[in-house]
Amino acid sequence: MPPRTSPPTNSDGDSVITVINEDTFITLAGDSVRLELMPLGATVRRFEVRLADGSWRNIVLGAANPADYLTTCRYLGMTVGRFANRIDGARFTLDGVEYVLDANEGANQLHGGTDGFHTRTWTIAGQGSDWVEFGLTSPDGDQGYPGALTVSTRYELVPGGAQVTYRATTDAPTVVNLTTHPYFNLDGEASGSTDAHVLTVHASAYTPNRDDGIPTGEVRDVTGSAADFRAGRGFGEARLAADAEGITRNEGFDHSFVVDGEGMREHCRLTGASGLTLTVESDQPAIQVYGGEHFTIDGTQIGTSGAPYVRRPGIALETQHYPDSPNHPEFPSTVLRPGEEYLATTRWLVG
Repeated sequence: MPPRTSPPTNSDGDSVITVINEDTFITLAGDSVRLELMPLGATVRRFEVRLADGSWRNIVLGAANPADYLTTCRYLGMTVGRFANRIDGARFTLDGVEYVLDANEGANQLHGGTDGFHTRTWTIAGQGSDWVEFGLTSPDGDQGYPGALTVSTRYELVPGGAQVTYRATTDAPTVVNLTTHPYFNLDGEASGSTDAHVLTVHASAYTPNRDDGIPTGEVRDVTGSAADFRAGRGFGEARLAADAEGITRNEGFDHSFVVDGEGMREHCRLTGASGLTLTVESDQPAIQVYGGEHFTIDGTQIGTSGAPYVRRPGIALETQHYPDSPNHPEFPSTVLRPGEEYLATTRWLVG
């Protein structure tokens, strides 16, 4: 783990760490990208990119009031765990022992439970001018999971974008699936619906869901279906086609796509109506694509710009393992054992 350093300063010599409403905000500022981060949930609150005319645009959704991250704006840009996505019946069996988890979405568990990692204020384990590392210890039995888990989340600027790296170790066998949960709108945060965005996903298969979002266990070829994003397609058009095919959830996509290849590779590309393009690279086996159907239009979800969000204001692109993996031995394993290290890296590049 990198050593703790003095707070970085900007070009004016001022500290880039400020305290607003008793919440700490950390800014990593580069020539073309700026990240605003929060220890609450190890969260990406703003992801700003410099445009050709020299102006800056924020391309991720975030809450104007930090307290809203725990109520109306859950998961926006936050770190989710100990297990991202859903676990059927909020239980799984490992080494012959059944573990009963906190159920926070009907009978199932979503994103680690009611008091998942997104609700925790992480420590600042270290930082430099272009990186910060957050740390968290999850005790044995936390939300029902076995083993004490030590976790770090490191955000850093890279040429043309930013990168997040997760590491974790355990003192007893457990399951782990960590991700950052950013909603992207490449035309600008609070600019409206993302239906006009074009999405390309390098996935020849996806995992169909039951009505409650739990995968059926099938890994289905995307060929000929509305879930085939390999050649790129308009997100709104694909959503309507998928709804007509009966493969959507809540009238939209909320599916895990099985990314072709192994190792660090391009998972997807997203292009806004303005022409700005985001490339997501990762070493994870899948990416969850969610269209933001839960957002309301009643003004209860206020973004960092101060404007309320409309329905489908951003597309969540979450690199991770398949949902409900602990209950599907045919899926890639999410088991972590003592002496092993969980390691996952995702890179967001903008151009």
